[in-house]
Amino acid sequence: MPKVREETEEIEVCPECGSHHLIRDYERGELLCEDCGLVLDDQFIDQGPEWRAFDVEQGEKRARTGAPMTYTIHDKGLSTEISWKNKDSYGKSIPTRNRAQLYRLRKWQRRIRVSNATERNLAFALSELDRMASAMGLPRNVRETAAMIYRKAVNKNLIRGRSIEGVVAASLYAACRQCGVPRTLDEVANSSRVGRKEIGRTYRFMTRELKLKLMPTKPQDYVQRFCSELKLSGEVQSKAAEILKDASEKELTSGRGPTGVAAAAIYISSILCNERRTQREVADVAGVTEVTIRNRYKELTEKLGIEIQL
Repeated sequence: MPKVREETEEIEVCPECGSHHLIRDYERGELLCEDCGLVLDDQFIDQGPEWRAFDVEQGEKRARTGAPMTYTIHDKGLSTEISWKNKDSYGKSIPTRNRAQLYRLRKWQRRIRVSNATERNLAFALSELDRMASAMGLPRNVRETAAMIYRKAVNKNLIRGRSIEGVVAASLYAACRQCGVPRTLDEVANSSRVGRKEIGRTYRFMTRELKLKLMPTKPQDYVQRFCSELKLSGEVQSKAAEILKDASEKELTSGRGPTGVAAAAIYISSILCNERRTQREVADVAGVTEVTIRNRYKELTEKLGIEIQL
């Protein structure tokens, strides 16, 4: 294949009409003349953009081969894996006499991938992290961030004396806040095997030790998700955002739980936009009590001068 590339690089002029206007069609793998339409090469290779590298090692690191590196796998996805299928690279079935040898190779490959205690810890923790993130429906960037936070905790020896599940849950909660995809402690605890109190305690310890700079969550961060779960229109969502903006300007949100304030704003806007939802429905989605919604609802309507006909 490289030989074909060398030949195509030498072609600069069309031999038929002498034109210099040559087109490289990477979809068809052809080199052709724009003027007369002559196909000069039908096995043209797309080598992709040239990566800038200053030495051989850097060039190898930037080679675009194999799956992308990820922090959600203990070996960053760089090691190989022998498939459980008894087929070779051509798709042909492996003879029965060679299957025992393949089984041994597969077994030793699994053992070699996890070689020491740290890697065993990471392998278990990151699989647990992936399970929790899938249960909560979190995007890829949150998973990568959580894996990075957990790796930092391992390197600083912060997991000693703490459960792996607790540190994983705390890492995931911190990653959600860092990436602007807030989830409540109750939601994280429901997907985890540890309690809310332990997750909160571990989270506070990790933020202090790792010096994570996380801003407090705002009620606005929850509006879109709660409205989506309640099947409310964009009009209700924008109206709730307006109410929360006015409330924050008058400092009505400070010292209040963000989920409770968000739930109350959505409840008010659903009534104003004639898409009424009950306090029980909103409370179930937001993970707060009906009493909290009633208290916040009364504060917002009185202080903002919103008139509602119940």
